[in-house]
Amino acid sequence: MPITDSAPVQILDFEPQHAAAFRALNEEWITRYFVMEEADYKSLSDPYGYILDKGGYILMASYQGEIVGTCALINDGEGVYELAKMAVTPKAQGLQLGKLLGKAAIEKARQAGAAKVYLVSNRQLETALNLYRRLGFVEVPMPPSIYERADIKMELAL
Repeated sequence: MPITDSAPVQILDFEPQHAAAFRALNEEWITRYFVMEEADYKSLSDPYGYILDKGGYILMASYQGEIVGTCALINDGEGVYELAKMAVTPKAQGLQLGKLLGKAAIEKARQAGAAKVYLVSNRQLETALNLYRRLGFVEVPMPPSIYERADIKMELAL
């Protein structure tokens, strides 16, 4: 059943107790639409070694004390971050979590001194692409990606 009341959503920085929720939410979201790939397994099984220890960030969305969304910024070097691993529980639809997480991630990248944030995605997720466009991302030519499923790249200059 979707959440319908207007209690505030909190955006939190990742902490060790969030590891299970980070993995579960992302596995659920990815496997709903795609097959898990090697890069997914690496970042979900070792968020410190693959994301946080490399200067990246993971944000968690909490609603009424429950983690209902995640978002990661992977440091790609030289002031560039990849927006990745954005997932929202089905029951949290309607809370605009994608928008809240996306804005928080962009602000986190700005605070870190990033010049650009990019993402790679799949065109079949049109609602996600619409969200990224509303956040200011624009499509750029798609280079080779570590994700087989990726067929679009979008960037946001900060």
